[in-house]
Formats: sequence, C-alpha cells, structure tokens
Amino acid sequence: MRHRILHLICLVTCVVVLMTAAYAQQSHWATPDDKSAKFMIDMERKWAESVCTNNGVISELSADDFQGTSTGGERYTKADELRDEKGPHSAHGCALDDAKVRFFGEDVAIIYGSEHAIGKDKTHPDAKQCQVWTDTWLKRDGKWQIAAAQDNKVDCK
Repeated sequence: MRHRILHLICLVTCVVVLMTAAYAQQSHWATPDDKSAKFMIDMERKWAESVCTNNGVISELSADDFQGTSTGGERYTKADELRDEKGPHSAHGCALDDAKVRFFGEDVAIIYGSEHAIGKDKTHPDAKQCQVWTDTWLKRDGKWQIAAAQDNKVDCK
C-alpha cells in the first residue's frame, strides 16, 4: 500500500511539473491595453528616433549583455550602441512604423517591427531607408530590456 501511495505521489508530481513547463511555453499576442507591451513599444519608438537624435534611450533599453546583428551582418553590443548614440546624427524623419509584441511565458517577449529614417546613409542624404527587425526582450529583476536584435534592410513601400 505504501509503495502505491509513493508511486501515485511521484506520478502526480511529474504531471504537475510537465503541465507547468508546457504552460510556460504558451505564447500570446499582447492585448492593446497591456502595460508591458505599451512600455516596450514606446521604448522601441524611442530607439528608432535615436537614429536622428541622442535621446538617451540606449542605457535603459538594452541589457548589459545585449547582442545585435546589423543590416550588414555585423554584430554590435550595448557599448557600440552607446557610442553611436553619442556621435553625430545626419538622419532626420526617424520613426517607428509598426511593432507587434508576442509574449512567451512571463519573462520573454519578441517584438516584430519596422522603422524608417531619411539620410541615415550619409552618401545619400535624401534617401529614405527602411528596415524590419526582430527584438528579443527579457524581464530580469522586474525590468524589461532588449537582450538581442536582428535588423534587416528592406525596400521602402
């Protein structure tokens, strides 16, 4: 009898652990009124605008271990972004076009977005440059930050 009770307890424990793991992997699109999603989209907008002006968003936005991949395939870090933020800005008309947030559990979100800027390419000061990107956000110690980014240059529509 005692053996059966231990077996049953073990079985129930395994089921609970597996169900918890399965639930943690559930994903959902953010609702329009989700406070975390609104915060992240606002930060993405500020990052898009920072191509035109030093608005100081990088230090709060990026995790210390941030790693990105540029439209040219080069890797960049938070330190690289901070250096660029403080440098001269030739672009204007910088704006976030679109951003959609998908949550994976309580502490991970991926944002799919697009943005544009005019004059980002100094050799073509009047050219509009557009890109789409995917940013991975992590919630650590109660604070949402970008841990990874992938940028892709696309034709403007």
